[in-house]
Amino acid sequence: MPTTTSYGDHPSQTVHRWDARGTGGAPAPVAVLLHGGWWRDKHDARLMDPLARDLSGAGWAVWNVEYRRTGADGGGWPRTLDDVGDALAMIGDAADRAPDRFDTSRVVAVGHSAGGHLALLNAGTAGKSPVTSVVALAPVTDLERSDREGLGEGAVTPFLGAGPSDELYASSSPARRVPVGVPLLVVHGGADQRVPVEHSRDYVAAARAAGDAVTYHEVAGADHFAVIDPGHAAWRGVRDHLEG
Repeated sequence: MPTTTSYGDHPSQTVHRWDARGTGGAPAPVAVLLHGGWWRDKHDARLMDPLARDLSGAGWAVWNVEYRRTGADGGGWPRTLDDVGDALAMIGDAADRAPDRFDTSRVVAVGHSAGGHLALLNAGTAGKSPVTSVVALAPVTDLERSDREGLGEGAVTPFLGAGPSDELYASSSPARRVPVGVPLLVVHGGADQRVPVEHSRDYVAAARAAGDAVTYHEVAGADHFAVIDPGHAAWRGVRDHLEG
Protein backbone atom coordinates (compact mmCIF):
# COMPACT_ATOMS: atom_id res chain seq x y z
CA MET A 1 0.00 0.00 0.00
CA PRO A 2 1.18 3.55 -0.66
CA THR A 3 2.33 6.06 1.92
CA THR A 4 1.26 9.70 1.71
CA THR A 5 3.56 12.73 1.81
CA SER A 6 2.52 16.39 1.77
CA TYR A 7 4.24 19.00 -0.37
CA GLY A 8 2.10 21.90 0.89
CA ASP A 9 -0.44 22.94 3.50
CA HIS A 10 -3.61 22.32 1.47
CA PRO A 11 -5.24 18.88 1.97
CA SER A 12 -4.93 18.19 -1.77
CA GLN A 13 -1.20 18.97 -1.90
CA THR A 14 -0.18 15.36 -1.36
CA VAL A 15 1.70 12.56 -3.09
CA HIS A 16 0.99 8.85 -2.67
CA ARG A 17 4.27 6.94 -2.83
CA TRP A 18 4.48 3.31 -3.94
CA ASP A 19 7.77 1.53 -3.31
CA ALA A 20 9.50 -0.31 -6.12
CA ARG A 21 9.42 -4.09 -5.88
CA GLY A 22 11.85 -6.63 -7.22
CA THR A 23 14.79 -4.31 -7.82
CA GLY A 24 17.27 -6.45 -5.91
CA GLY A 25 18.51 -3.38 -4.07
CA ALA A 26 19.42 -1.41 -7.20
CA PRO A 27 18.23 2.21 -7.52
CA ALA A 28 14.75 2.27 -9.01
CA PRO A 29 13.59 4.44 -11.89
CA VAL A 30 10.92 6.95 -10.87
CA ALA A 31 7.42 7.33 -12.31
CA VAL A 32 5.40 10.43 -11.42
CA LEU A 33 1.70 9.91 -12.13
CA LEU A 34 -0.70 12.77 -12.87
CA HIS A 35 -4.37 11.91 -13.08
CA GLY A 36 -6.97 13.40 -15.37
CA GLY A 37 -10.58 14.42 -14.89
CA TRP A 38 -10.57 17.83 -16.60
CA TRP A 39 -8.98 19.41 -13.52
CA ARG A 40 -12.27 18.96 -11.58
CA ASP A 41 -12.39 18.10 -7.88
CA LYS A 42 -14.77 15.17 -8.36
CA HIS A 43 -11.82 13.19 -9.74
CA ASP A 44 -8.69 12.36 -7.76
CA ALA A 45 -5.41 10.47 -7.78
CA ARG A 46 -7.11 7.12 -7.25
CA LEU A 47 -7.75 7.10 -11.00
CA MET A 48 -4.05 6.22 -11.41
CA ASP A 49 -3.84 3.56 -8.69
CA PRO A 50 -4.01 0.66 -11.20
CA LEU A 51 -1.02 2.06 -13.08
CA ALA A 52 0.80 2.78 -9.81
CA ARG A 53 0.34 -0.81 -8.73
CA ASP A 54 1.48 -2.13 -12.12
CA LEU A 55 4.60 0.05 -12.27
CA SER A 56 5.53 -0.62 -8.65
CA GLY A 57 5.39 -4.35 -9.31
CA ALA A 58 7.67 -3.82 -12.32
CA GLY A 59 10.39 -2.18 -10.24
CA TRP A 60 9.45 1.49 -10.48
CA ALA A 61 9.33 3.89 -7.55
CA VAL A 62 5.94 5.54 -8.10
CA TRP A 63 4.77 8.94 -6.88
CA ASN A 64 1.06 9.47 -7.58
CA VAL A 65 0.39 13.20 -7.32
CA GLU A 66 -2.73 14.92 -6.04
CA TYR A 67 -3.25 18.63 -6.69
CA ARG A 68 -5.83 21.34 -6.16
CA ARG A 69 -8.65 21.04 -8.67
CA THR A 70 -11.46 23.31 -9.81
CA GLY A 71 -14.62 23.51 -7.75
CA ALA A 72 -14.58 23.63 -3.96
CA ASP A 73 -10.95 22.44 -3.94
CA GLY A 74 -9.61 25.87 -4.87
CA GLY A 75 -7.68 24.91 -7.97
CA GLY A 76 -7.53 26.54 -11.39
CA TRP A 77 -4.91 28.39 -13.40
CA PRO A 78 -2.11 28.75 -12.41
CA ARG A 79 -2.58 27.17 -8.96
CA THR A 80 -3.07 23.64 -10.27
CA LEU A 81 0.02 23.87 -12.46
CA ASP A 82 2.03 25.34 -9.60
CA ASP A 83 0.97 22.47 -7.33
CA VAL A 84 2.35 19.94 -9.78
CA GLY A 85 5.57 21.94 -10.06
CA ASP A 86 5.93 21.98 -6.28
CA ALA A 87 5.25 18.23 -6.10
CA LEU A 88 7.89 17.56 -8.75
CA ALA A 89 10.41 19.70 -6.89
CA MET A 90 9.75 17.75 -3.68
CA ILE A 91 10.07 14.44 -5.50
CA GLY A 92 13.30 15.56 -7.15
CA ASP A 93 14.78 16.64 -3.83
CA ALA A 94 13.79 13.35 -2.18
CA ALA A 95 15.32 11.33 -5.00
CA ASP A 96 18.54 13.36 -4.96
CA ARG A 97 18.92 12.70 -1.23
CA ALA A 98 18.65 8.93 -1.71
CA PRO A 99 20.73 7.94 -4.77
CA ASP A 100 20.92 4.39 -3.45
CA ARG A 101 17.11 4.11 -3.81
CA PHE A 102 16.23 6.24 -6.83
CA ASP A 103 17.68 6.46 -10.34
CA THR A 104 17.37 10.16 -11.10
CA SER A 105 18.49 9.60 -14.69
CA ARG A 106 15.08 7.98 -15.31
CA VAL A 107 12.27 10.16 -13.99
CA VAL A 108 9.21 9.84 -16.23
CA ALA A 109 6.05 11.90 -15.81
CA VAL A 110 3.01 9.85 -16.84
CA GLY A 111 -0.06 12.03 -17.30
CA HIS A 112 -3.54 11.12 -18.48
CA SER A 113 -5.89 13.62 -20.12
CA ALA A 114 -5.71 16.82 -18.02
CA GLY A 115 -2.81 15.15 -16.21
CA GLY A 116 -1.06 14.88 -19.55
CA HIS A 117 -1.56 18.62 -19.96
CA LEU A 118 0.08 19.24 -16.56
CA ALA A 119 2.92 16.80 -17.30
CA LEU A 120 3.79 18.43 -20.61
CA LEU A 121 3.74 21.97 -19.23
CA ASN A 122 5.83 21.17 -16.15
CA ALA A 123 8.39 19.09 -18.02
CA GLY A 124 9.18 22.13 -20.11
CA THR A 125 10.33 24.21 -17.13
CA ALA A 126 14.06 23.97 -17.77
CA GLY A 127 16.17 23.61 -14.65
CA LYS A 128 13.17 23.32 -12.32
CA SER A 129 11.81 19.85 -13.06
CA PRO A 130 13.51 16.49 -12.39
CA VAL A 131 11.57 14.92 -15.27
CA THR A 132 13.71 13.29 -17.96
CA SER A 133 10.85 12.11 -20.20
CA VAL A 134 7.07 12.33 -20.49
CA VAL A 135 4.39 9.79 -21.31
CA ALA A 136 1.24 11.70 -22.32
CA LEU A 137 -1.86 9.50 -22.42
CA ALA A 138 -4.73 11.08 -24.40
CA PRO A 139 -3.47 14.50 -23.27
CA VAL A 140 -5.28 17.83 -23.34
CA THR A 141 -2.90 19.93 -25.43
CA ASP A 142 -4.80 22.91 -26.83
CA LEU A 143 -7.06 24.78 -24.40
CA GLU A 144 -8.46 27.22 -26.94
CA ARG A 145 -9.48 24.37 -29.22
CA SER A 146 -10.84 22.36 -26.29
CA ASP A 147 -12.85 25.38 -25.16
CA ARG A 148 -14.17 26.03 -28.64
CA GLU A 149 -15.22 22.39 -28.99
CA GLY A 150 -16.84 22.32 -25.54
CA LEU A 151 -14.74 19.41 -24.36
CA GLY A 152 -15.08 18.14 -20.82
CA GLU A 153 -18.56 19.65 -20.60
CA GLY A 154 -17.03 23.11 -20.69
CA ALA A 155 -14.15 22.31 -18.34
CA VAL A 156 -11.81 25.01 -19.66
CA THR A 157 -13.88 27.91 -18.31
CA PRO A 158 -13.68 26.94 -14.60
CA PHE A 159 -9.97 26.17 -15.09
CA LEU A 160 -8.91 29.38 -16.86
CA GLY A 161 -11.79 31.67 -15.95
CA ALA A 162 -14.32 33.31 -18.27
CA GLY A 163 -13.16 34.89 -21.50
CA PRO A 164 -9.49 33.84 -21.60
CA SER A 165 -7.19 36.07 -23.61
CA ASP A 166 -5.08 34.73 -26.43
CA GLU A 167 -2.03 35.19 -24.19
CA LEU A 168 -3.64 33.00 -21.51
CA TYR A 169 -4.57 30.31 -24.03
CA ALA A 170 -0.99 30.39 -25.29
CA SER A 171 0.67 30.14 -21.88
CA SER A 172 -1.65 27.33 -20.76
CA SER A 173 -1.56 25.17 -23.92
CA PRO A 174 1.20 22.60 -24.48
CA ALA A 175 0.59 22.85 -28.24
CA ARG A 176 1.77 26.46 -28.11
CA ARG A 177 4.70 25.84 -25.76
CA VAL A 178 6.82 23.46 -27.76
CA PRO A 179 9.53 22.32 -27.70
CA VAL A 180 9.32 20.56 -24.34
CA GLY A 181 12.97 19.57 -24.44
CA VAL A 182 12.69 16.00 -23.15
CA PRO A 183 11.74 12.80 -25.01
CA LEU A 184 7.99 12.33 -25.35
CA LEU A 185 5.73 9.33 -25.81
CA VAL A 186 2.18 10.30 -26.79
CA VAL A 187 -0.48 7.58 -26.75
CA HIS A 188 -4.04 8.15 -27.91
CA GLY A 189 -6.97 5.87 -28.66
CA GLY A 190 -8.45 6.11 -32.12
CA ALA A 191 -11.98 5.90 -30.65
CA ASP A 192 -11.48 8.50 -27.90
CA GLN A 193 -14.71 10.47 -27.42
CA ARG A 194 -13.44 12.71 -24.59
CA VAL A 195 -10.32 14.16 -26.22
CA PRO A 196 -10.44 13.66 -30.01
CA VAL A 197 -7.41 11.88 -31.38
CA GLU A 198 -6.85 14.72 -33.86
CA HIS A 199 -5.64 16.85 -30.94
CA SER A 200 -2.70 14.52 -30.34
CA ARG A 201 -1.95 14.14 -34.02
CA ASP A 202 -1.61 17.90 -34.33
CA TYR A 203 0.35 18.22 -31.09
CA VAL A 204 2.85 15.58 -32.20
CA ALA A 205 3.32 17.34 -35.54
CA ALA A 206 3.95 20.66 -33.78
CA ALA A 207 6.35 19.17 -31.23
CA ARG A 208 8.35 17.37 -33.91
CA ALA A 209 8.49 20.53 -36.03
CA ALA A 210 9.86 22.37 -32.98
CA GLY A 211 12.61 19.78 -32.53
CA ASP A 212 11.21 17.48 -29.84
CA ALA A 213 11.89 13.74 -29.99
CA VAL A 214 8.38 12.28 -30.05
CA THR A 215 7.18 8.69 -30.28
CA TYR A 216 3.50 8.45 -31.15
CA HIS A 217 1.26 5.41 -30.62
CA GLU A 218 -2.30 5.60 -31.92
CA VAL A 219 -4.31 2.61 -30.72
CA ALA A 220 -7.12 1.61 -33.06
CA GLY A 221 -10.48 1.17 -31.35
CA ALA A 222 -9.27 2.37 -27.94
CA ASP A 223 -11.33 4.86 -25.95
CA HIS A 224 -10.24 7.56 -23.51
CA PHE A 225 -9.77 5.22 -20.58
CA ALA A 226 -8.12 2.27 -22.32
CA VAL A 227 -4.78 4.05 -22.03
CA ILE A 228 -4.91 3.78 -18.19
CA ASP A 229 -6.09 0.17 -18.14
CA PRO A 230 -3.12 -2.07 -17.21
CA GLY A 231 -4.72 -4.96 -19.07
CA HIS A 232 -5.15 -3.09 -22.36
CA ALA A 233 -2.75 -3.23 -25.28
CA ALA A 234 -2.42 0.57 -25.11
CA TRP A 235 -0.79 0.42 -21.68
CA ARG A 236 1.25 -2.66 -22.53
CA GLY A 237 2.76 -0.61 -25.34
CA VAL A 238 3.72 2.05 -22.79
CA ARG A 239 5.36 -0.59 -20.60
CA ASP A 240 7.33 -1.91 -23.56
CA HIS A 241 8.48 1.64 -24.33
CA LEU A 242 9.58 2.25 -20.74
CA GLU A 243 11.46 -1.01 -20.55
CA GLY A 244 13.11 -0.61 -23.94
